[in-house]
Amino acid sequence: MKKLLYIASLLAVTTGIAQQAPAPVQSSAVRIMNGTAHLGNGEVIENSVIEFEDGKLTIVGDATIMRLAAPTGEVIDATGKHIYPGMIAANTTLGLVEVDAVGASDDEREIGTYNPHIRSIIAYNAESKIVETMRPNGILLAQVTPRGGRVSGKSSVVQMDAWNWEDAAVRMDDGIHVNWPRSFSRSGSWPDFGPIEPSEDYEKDVEELRLFLNRAKAYAKTNNPENVDLKLQAMGTAMAGTTNMYIHVSGEKAVIDVLAFAKANNLSNNLVLVGAEGSENIAADIAAAGVPVLAARVHSLPSREDEDYDMPYKFPKLLADAGVLVGLENSGSMERHQVRNVPFYAGTVAGFGLDIEKALMMVTLNPAKILGIDADYGSLETGKSATLFISEGNALDMRTNKLTRAFIDGRDVSLDTRQKELYERYMEKYSRED
Repeated sequence: MKKLLYIASLLAVTTGIAQQAPAPVQSSAVRIMNGTAHLGNGEVIENSVIEFEDGKLTIVGDATIMRLAAPTGEVIDATGKHIYPGMIAANTTLGLVEVDAVGASDDEREIGTYNPHIRSIIAYNAESKIVETMRPNGILLAQVTPRGGRVSGKSSVVQMDAWNWEDAAVRMDDGIHVNWPRSFSRSGSWPDFGPIEPSEDYEKDVEELRLFLNRAKAYAKTNNPENVDLKLQAMGTAMAGTTNMYIHVSGEKAVIDVLAFAKANNLSNNLVLVGAEGSENIAADIAAAGVPVLAARVHSLPSREDEDYDMPYKFPKLLADAGVLVGLENSGSMERHQVRNVPFYAGTVAGFGLDIEKALMMVTLNPAKILGIDADYGSLETGKSATLFISEGNALDMRTNKLTRAFIDGRDVSLDTRQKELYERYMEKYSRED
């Protein structure tokens, strides 16, 4: 009897924490009427009509001037609400780590220094409990990125409602991530950090990286190499310009060195700077090189003693004003859980001077362009994927970002999470008079 009770209790616990099943494929047309549509490309339609079928947007326009046929499926009245394209979280480790303290759930990095052949997508856990908590804030797509080493490996773009990594993949192996050496670093260690000082090994580390990248470039030009080198073969695709090279870099000197290396190797067309803190004074040079930037976490402290207190907040605007294509990223401490704040990073950038629709572009169309998925995602335009959400208010303001519906490729996805379940459970408990 005790054994039966034990088994029953296990089943009850398992049922209580079971992963949500992904939404089924869209079976009928959906029309959203009368909402304020923020298209993600800088345009706004105050009284909009949006319709999608078979996962694709078929109508995006002004409801006051369009002649519409009778609806054939569900009609959603979005009066007083706002409609946005699904937001994109770039450079994240979502789905690669579940619990930091549990080594078996941590797949964000591989051993070794140079790992361009490592693919993050095959380690992506589509059933992660953290992944599902992103959808209620409007984050419906993510770039899953490995960490560690001088060359971390390949990232891939996923959608946030899937059975497994094959179903989740939107664009596999979109680029290779390189960690450029730091030209300056803070001396000491936590909690007794010292001043920021020049890195003694910077030139040596840069030369070692250049040597590896040049070997990969030469390997890519070799027809039928006698000895197959998986690392050089993988890195060669980025050096040949056929896939993005994401260089994670910080500090003005280091960014200048990266731009010089890119120019010498004709990499400007596929180079993306990630982070790029401290480069505000050379924003014009970055723009002239045609290199996009995934700007470092907005909700951060200044990185230098002489830096403006609000530099992390206005940094994306300074780059954008110079003509740089800017997206926002979130790497740093507690980065997986902090991804949910990506919409509010854009809101902060808007609060520090950037037009709010341009700020929205930094988490929608701009990262879609950088990641190479803008033909289908990033904006509300006919022919593109019906990946969007409806919010009761401004989605870039944490006070009013409250989603009522969300769709990925036309599928009506759940906005329920374990956190919401616990909230409702204890709200009920403490609202009882008994």
